[in-house]
Amino acid sequence: MNFSSDNTSPVPNQILDKIMGANYGHQASYGEDDYMCELTDRIKDIFETEEARVYLVSTGTAANSLALACLSNPWDTIFCSPISHLHQDECNAPEFFTGGAKLTLVGQSDKISPEELYTAMLSEETRGIHGPQRGPVSITQITEKGRCYSLKEIHQISEVKSKFNSQLHMDGARFANALSALNCSPAEMTWMAGVDAVTFGCTKNGLMGVEAVIFFSSEHAREFELRRKRAGHLFSKNRYLAAQMLGYLDNNLWLELAKSSNKMAKKLSRLLGILPYVKLHHETEANMIFADMPRKAHQELFNSGAKYYLRNGFLEGDLDEFVTGRFVCSWSTTEEDIKAFITAAQKVNC
Repeated sequence: MNFSSDNTSPVPNQILDKIMGANYGHQASYGEDDYMCELTDRIKDIFETEEARVYLVSTGTAANSLALACLSNPWDTIFCSPISHLHQDECNAPEFFTGGAKLTLVGQSDKISPEELYTAMLSEETRGIHGPQRGPVSITQITEKGRCYSLKEIHQISEVKSKFNSQLHMDGARFANALSALNCSPAEMTWMAGVDAVTFGCTKNGLMGVEAVIFFSSEHAREFELRRKRAGHLFSKNRYLAAQMLGYLDNNLWLELAKSSNKMAKKLSRLLGILPYVKLHHETEANMIFADMPRKAHQELFNSGAKYYLRNGFLEGDLDEFVTGRFVCSWSTTEEDIKAFITAAQKVNC
């Protein structure tokens, strides 16, 4: 009954097999290996563009921060949601890797609205050299609240950034989950909608540790290579990163993994919604659920062995106070996990 994070899941055997297959003989180092060449071709095909430039790093923090460093100057500001991973969970890495670019928080929600973004971008560059200059926009797909930006919303945000000659970055930590939820193609959700660079996240969807940064033009290619090396994120044995991702893409495994986690989350959400003491925040779109319950319910569920995170309170306190729980399903979440959790939830005395 572990719903704490999709980061806690194991690695699919297909990925481990692919890594073992790469563990024979010799390969060129620092990204010049045959596996990386094959992977680049595969990603260009999946994203339907020969213009894609593909680079691998081992963490999402590095991927987001290095990508944004290429899209902004130290004197710029990056526009993002106040609930974005960039702001809440990167320990100021974007500011560090950009050399000082600040974050401008747009609105108060997990999603940036086009109207709020326009107002925020319009208010910058009003003080000449004394204030921050307009930098890129970054959106999280899916958001930290488990919601998806629709294709229409991405297009609308892209239209706003284009009015200010800015660029759009997508933090796709759960890229495959969003793709499955929207039932669209990678191209439709990225460059066709005006996205200039995407963090193609894979670790949360089952990989051991690899994320791809994809630029949809060659403009920042050389700069990213230099920044990645300078930051200490260029792997000498890059083939092991590339092999993971090749195994991920083989036979559309990445999509199957995301479909499974989304399916399990929707089932769990549906069953939670039947319980009288549970208040769901919104309809479950991908693999994350947010639900309010009395603290007493959380205590009983934790005592039964359930694992998940509390978001706006602690386990100790007023038993009747409602506290938000975040539940995340992974590719490895099973029907048995959900059944065991719901059985425990039905025994809660609230």
